[in-house]
Amino acid sequence: MTLVIEAKGLSKHYPSQKEARLALDGVDLEVASGQLYGLVGPDGAGKTTFLRILSTAMEPTSGTARLNGFDVRKQAEAVRARLGYMPQAFSLYPDLSVMENLQFFADIYGVPREKQKNRINELLEFARLTDFTKRRSENLSGGMRKKLALACALVHDPQILLLDEPTTGVDPVSRRELWHLLAKVIRQGVTVLVSTPYMDEAERCNTVSIINQGRVLITGAPTELEEQMPFRIVEVKAKPRHALREVADQTDGVLSWRAVGDRLRFSVENPDEIMPRIDTALKKAGAQISILREARLLMEDVFIYLVEKQKEQA
Repeated sequence: MTLVIEAKGLSKHYPSQKEARLALDGVDLEVASGQLYGLVGPDGAGKTTFLRILSTAMEPTSGTARLNGFDVRKQAEAVRARLGYMPQAFSLYPDLSVMENLQFFADIYGVPREKQKNRINELLEFARLTDFTKRRSENLSGGMRKKLALACALVHDPQILLLDEPTTGVDPVSRRELWHLLAKVIRQGVTVLVSTPYMDEAERCNTVSIINQGRVLITGAPTELEEQMPFRIVEVKAKPRHALREVADQTDGVLSWRAVGDRLRFSVENPDEIMPRIDTALKKAGAQISILREARLLMEDVFIYLVEKQKEQA
């Protein structure tokens, strides 16, 4: 296994008027070549700070980071030559057209002029922007802007791609299209590290690190993380809702519960033991049961459990 991203003890303090704020707290992370690696966490968890350090846009307070063996502090130019970076905020030039943005970034990254035309045409087709080359980027839809930003980050054929919440603020169809594009990028041999607050997107990654309050809480393949949890999930839908909530609060063996849409997800140790109790309690309360079954544990369940555990230990 060849490691292309290595971070050890990475910390970052932001000075403030009262005291230094710790944005990253000793983060260790390794990404192997060819992986789609997800850095998953809520706003303010430290995801953007971590990616900015890897991109050489920011220096860490302590710790080290290497991309393809190059130190992000000491060998920043070598890192940038091998790296594509797509920040969360819209980073293109609004008064330039789609074609002009691609040409500008090709020049910035040092793509030879004789190679630019073919590379840009490849990316226009890749991102489905061929019919919009003359449109100014400020007049693109949110999803099209994201695709253009991705194309600009890929214009110099980087070996590593860093994406900071690439699907935030776009519609569900555009989210799906962006992930289809990322799948193509992976097949081309590019290593992708993507940050996201969306737990369903974490399911798409080969490996995931869940980060909160500047600390990595757990790392592994999504299925591995789900299997490590000390509970299973029972999904229940019943009317009236108040009766269902009362049963959730009063049934022995229910560790916790949360509402998801029109049903509740119970965290339990033994579904086979708990489901008959829930069934009996709901019928006794006069409730009409539509769904009572064991459900697959999701990354959202993993995340909520780990964050709550972190709070308890604080």
